[in-house]
Amino acid sequence: MAVLVLLSYEKGDKIRPISRSAITAAGLLGTEVHALLVGEGLDILSQKAAQLHGVSKLLVADHAAYAHMQAEPVADLVASLAGAYDSIVAPANAEGKDILPRLAGLLDVQPISDVVEIIDSETFVRPIYAGSILSTVKSKDAKKLLSVRGTTFEATAETGGNAAVEKVENLPISDKQLSVFKELKLSQSDRPELEGARVVVSGGRGMQSSENFVLLEKIADQLDAAIGASRAAVDAGFVSNDYQVGQTGKIVAPELYIAVAISGAIQHLAGMKDSKIVVAINKDPEAPIFKVSDYGIVGDLFEILPQLEAALKAR
Repeated sequence: MAVLVLLSYEKGDKIRPISRSAITAAGLLGTEVHALLVGEGLDILSQKAAQLHGVSKLLVADHAAYAHMQAEPVADLVASLAGAYDSIVAPANAEGKDILPRLAGLLDVQPISDVVEIIDSETFVRPIYAGSILSTVKSKDAKKLLSVRGTTFEATAETGGNAAVEKVENLPISDKQLSVFKELKLSQSDRPELEGARVVVSGGRGMQSSENFVLLEKIADQLDAAIGASRAAVDAGFVSNDYQVGQTGKIVAPELYIAVAISGAIQHLAGMKDSKIVVAINKDPEAPIFKVSDYGIVGDLFEILPQLEAALKAR
């Protein structure tokens, strides 16, 4: 039987990279991958989704009830389609974490979240204890329900596919509203999206104030990088929680991760430990971040960052 992947997308008609990673993961579970696109006004998105490499069929559920991807109607929809699939895969992002538990309850199966490796169709690896331990689990459920961490699976190509598009009929729309959408606030930035950025520059509590994050922005401008932050910096009010990297924030795996004034608490490491190269800048030579960094600079960030900026400009 085929594998069904729930697609996540941005409002600008772009399939999120984490969804393309979920397709790659689904390909390891079965010979045929179907994708499900849920929302309202999906004409442009469905054209793009049909071109995703590795997808043989695209199911499109277009209805006003799905406009905001609320867990209740989407879970009901996926449950109605589940009979045709051995496995259902969702991205381990905000939408996946919202929908998956309710879907698991409807199907009466045990969900396996944050999968980072697929050994076979029944055996999976997922992090526990803030990523300090990798747990291998084997599911005996007849139907596997997974969310996958996008940073550990390569995103499939946006083109090269030619999926058959099928509109989902007989949508299980209920008049009973258990939750109501109120408002969506999106941060606007010309920088790369944090979760998909090639380079990330993050600051911690040692930045001392929100004004000092300008120093990171100057470095990020030179590297076309996204800006991140530790939980301590967010809790201190230096930046909004959109910037938070870590177990309770966003998971990133850039080619280069620059950690400035970040001590290296385990919950932060859980969000960036898959980075290819880690550069740490901290005045404390005993900071735990140095144990996971490829390059470390011990010193005052207010002296080091201007020097780094000047060096980058001189390239």
